[in-house]
Amino acid sequence: MSDRSSIEWTEATWNPTTGCDRVSSGCDNCYALTLAKRLKAMGSAKYQNDGDPRTSGPGFGLTVHPEALRVPLGWKSPRTVFVNSMSDLFHARVPLDYVRQVFEVMAATPQHTYQVLTKRARRLRQVAGRLEWPSNVWMGVSVESVKELPRVDDLRQVPAAVRFLSCEPLLGPLPGLDLAGIDWVIVGGESGPGARPMDIDWACDIVDLCRQSGTAAFVKQLGSRWDKAHHKDMERFPAALQMRSYPQLKSGVPA
Repeated sequence: MSDRSSIEWTEATWNPTTGCDRVSSGCDNCYALTLAKRLKAMGSAKYQNDGDPRTSGPGFGLTVHPEALRVPLGWKSPRTVFVNSMSDLFHARVPLDYVRQVFEVMAATPQHTYQVLTKRARRLRQVAGRLEWPSNVWMGVSVESVKELPRVDDLRQVPAAVRFLSCEPLLGPLPGLDLAGIDWVIVGGESGPGARPMDIDWACDIVDLCRQSGTAAFVKQLGSRWDKAHHKDMERFPAALQMRSYPQLKSGVPA
């Protein structure tokens, strides 16, 4: 697989682990699980370990790839890197020592900006104090429904230079969302087979809250149930949602 990414808010992906298990409703139509099944059938070496069929699937068993740790060391030009687009670095079966090795690589390549996203916010909070946090690491949690709001409180306790939320797929309104200590929010609907609809008002409420709190907002897409052909075309979004901003940094920390 190419390291270049089609994800709108990043430039490249790096997968020192692959595979995962469903933990919440946002996982129900996981693109990575579907892709792993296809990659296994194609013979891709990284995707031959099957996961538990109740929570995972073919080619999607949690697997660490020590040989992938050095990949970013070969990237000379600076790039923004989404870490583990095909996994979750804070999965319970990723040893803490291995997580430390990933962080050591990120620290050794300060020319890059790393975006780490997890649904395992509790483990993230529990181990955050046992990791060294370089200033080029952005840490985020997925918040797809009001049930997952406690993940935001966990994230607030993490000493990352940038803390962000991924509200994608947004499956309901987020009343009570507190953006104190949060630098960036990504908002998006769901696409692909079985996509669940996103109410435009849910997204507008989050973007309005970002404006009020001075938090950068990035509306990635509105979901294929909104418009299958144009759900990623920002020019077609309602005016209030034509927003794709990034956190403003100063000396490696949010301005």
